[in-house]
Amino acid sequence: MTTPPKLVDPFQRAITYLRVSVTDRCDFRCVYCMSENMTFLPKKELLTLEELDRLCSAFVSQGVRKLRITGGEPLVRRGIMGFFENMSRHLDSGALKELTLTTNGSQLRKYAADLARFGVRRVNISLDTLDPAKFAAITRWGRLAQVLDGIEAALEAGLRVKINSVALKGTNDDELFDLVDWCARKDMDLTFIEVMPMGDIGNEDRLDQYWSLNDVRAELASRHSLSDSAESSGGPARYVRLKESGQKVGFITPLSHNFCESCNRVRLTCTGQLFQCLGQEGEFDLRRALREHPDDDAPIVEAIHKAIALKPKGHDFDYSRQQVSGQMTRHMSHTGG
Repeated sequence: MTTPPKLVDPFQRAITYLRVSVTDRCDFRCVYCMSENMTFLPKKELLTLEELDRLCSAFVSQGVRKLRITGGEPLVRRGIMGFFENMSRHLDSGALKELTLTTNGSQLRKYAADLARFGVRRVNISLDTLDPAKFAAITRWGRLAQVLDGIEAALEAGLRVKINSVALKGTNDDELFDLVDWCARKDMDLTFIEVMPMGDIGNEDRLDQYWSLNDVRAELASRHSLSDSAESSGGPARYVRLKESGQKVGFITPLSHNFCESCNRVRLTCTGQLFQCLGQEGEFDLRRALREHPDDDAPIVEAIHKAIALKPKGHDFDYSRQQVSGQMTRHMSHTGG
């Protein structure tokens, strides 16, 4: 008999997926994610790793089955392997189905083997280009060689790798087939993401960068036979299979085809704010309940349910009529994408 979901939003969507930003810091400064000269949060505002454990465990007790660790760059947070080790107890108990992370790949040579040991089976690695000069321009501070080495380390550790590429017109639109072919050779899945209007941006910048995944798919179909796939990774991507290689390619399309009707996720920041929607400014403070009740999880669970009851039907992102609508003032790094 199937257990009924414990967290259900006002639109009868079961919330089973929690994305957790464990830090707002990063060793890159990607142009669509944060400013080059960021002011980071004071340490006292951040949840400790013990507090993050308590909050994540409360979500797991309420039916969250997938936990994705994000940032900033999650692997730059001091002591983060201890957090992964502690979270693995929920995998061992069967309460949690998947523990995974999204990373820029810079620290994977150091940590990939430990991640595998603590039960991580899949990682998403953000990589928009295979050109070192473009990579330096997009990330500002990153080195492509370091990331490629991190990807090799992840594969050596037995982790399943998915590459996430933000589709950027005028930047990587000439690399579509290079990225697809490179991922095919390494047996890695690939997902393209439409650039979203978040952070310190100008309308012209985002409009100029916006490359609709409708166009990406059409270009891909000019060289490959595509078949729609019903597969799901628990997130917003829609997948196709390339008949020639059997490769899986995903599309995350918040602008051209939003995926709000099937949204099963919420986002927890490193300060304990719960964002019920990436494309809305609404948030709910869970840190207060956490810190006011250090020995009682019941108020935390109650606060989680109150927050889920406020989840909106969908986001407001829109690039129509040649202007940016629904722009979020917070940086992507604040909520972890």
